[in-house]
Amino acid sequence: MSNVYLCTAIPYVNGNPHIGHAMDYLLADTYARYRRLIGGAGDEVRLSAGTDEHGNKVFRSAERAGMSVEEYSKLNSDKFRNFINKMDVTYTDFIRTTDPEHARRCQEIWQKLTPHIYAAEYDGWYCEGCESFVTQKEHDENHGICPDHQKPYEHLTEKNYYLRIADFKEQITAAIESDQMQILPAFRKTEALKLLADAPDVSISRPRSHLSWGIPVPGDEEQVMYVWMDALPNYITVLGYPDQDISAWWPATAQFIGKDILRFHTIIWPAILLGLGLPLPKHMVTHGHILANGQKMSKSLGNVVDPVEVMDRHGLDAFRYFFLAHVDTFLDSDFTWEKFDAAYNNELANDLGNLVHRLATLCRKNEVLSNPDYHPALNDYRDTHSEYFALMDRFEFTKAFAYVWQKVQAINKAIDEQKPWELAKQGKTAEVQQVLFSLVQQLDDVNNLLAPLIPNASARIHTILHPESITTAQPIVPPATPLFPKA
Repeated sequence: MSNVYLCTAIPYVNGNPHIGHAMDYLLADTYARYRRLIGGAGDEVRLSAGTDEHGNKVFRSAERAGMSVEEYSKLNSDKFRNFINKMDVTYTDFIRTTDPEHARRCQEIWQKLTPHIYAAEYDGWYCEGCESFVTQKEHDENHGICPDHQKPYEHLTEKNYYLRIADFKEQITAAIESDQMQILPAFRKTEALKLLADAPDVSISRPRSHLSWGIPVPGDEEQVMYVWMDALPNYITVLGYPDQDISAWWPATAQFIGKDILRFHTIIWPAILLGLGLPLPKHMVTHGHILANGQKMSKSLGNVVDPVEVMDRHGLDAFRYFFLAHVDTFLDSDFTWEKFDAAYNNELANDLGNLVHRLATLCRKNEVLSNPDYHPALNDYRDTHSEYFALMDRFEFTKAFAYVWQKVQAINKAIDEQKPWELAKQGKTAEVQQVLFSLVQQLDDVNNLLAPLIPNASARIHTILHPESITTAQPIVPPATPLFPKA
């Protein structure tokens, strides 16, 4: 049995789902679908998502909304759950940090970590928008103003509990350098090692007077767990830790995060795990930011792209296609509606949609039947499409999509070169059927490769190529409506 456990970062519930959250879900879901399709008997895939609901940002957002913090948290947690449902993410678990069981388990985790926790006074800088303490060096480099929120850092003097990162630096460094915990892409590995080398001990609590909405520190009711001690353990509490043996699922096969939270997932999270005597995740897959015309998205600039709008405009498959095929898996990438529409019309609608309609129309005119005996599993293509599998195994979805698209374009070229309509005019019935049958089989093969990437479209294409039943030969006919109606 080879279980696969995948985790997405859990977002704060003080805002609506944005394109960065969508990238977490999209990448994780694509890999989950891929692993389910190639899994053997007894393999299981588990995908966890959730919401981070504690902290001052949530508390104050609730106040501004005129709601209790509990009502506000649930309302926005439901927004995220509805969002991932709209994206058709094949998640198996959804955790809220306000779940009583999660809170209890976090307190037990804290107690297990007590040999590595100490109390001290913090005197320094803090950004409430980031919910993060800031070193003097960071403060000075940014001229005292948070670059993300454009607000001055707040000076704090308060009692906190600290997690002694120094206890784990050597082990974390070795795990990253050896790829025991492989950080992708490779340049993020270099970045993480640099961050780790300079990493101080981490504050993991705040006084209740400064942070009222959170999980109490066990044994000290005047202190509340800081966000990372509350949020990061969700990846194991959702599995039942520490009440249950989680070795069937942990270590995680892959965690999918944005580059802005690399530090927390490659320093604090490994330290917590090592302090608990647990292994580190196998892969930390880190994606870049989505830019708008080369600029960082910002409400103040009015250039924020709403992922729901994108899906509502052209559908989920179009959304998946653009953000997998035209947004680099690992790098910052640009979005404009012009780029999106061009990709949709020229590639999805023309290259793939027109191919399916064109080939099915030729099959109908020439009375070509489906092949009920041709229904291979994805794994059956490992030899003929080894490059595709290597790319998917390395989470390089953009390159995998490019590989598949070359095959789509090759079938279009083959139709033009073989000209089955000319063979039909010449009365070469057997030959034209043989040509079309071969082209259908090629499209069938390509469609199987598309299944983890654009699953709904792939399912529709399968229905066209295998109408009604894969056990009985049926006429192949074009779809009543285009797969991708042009914008």
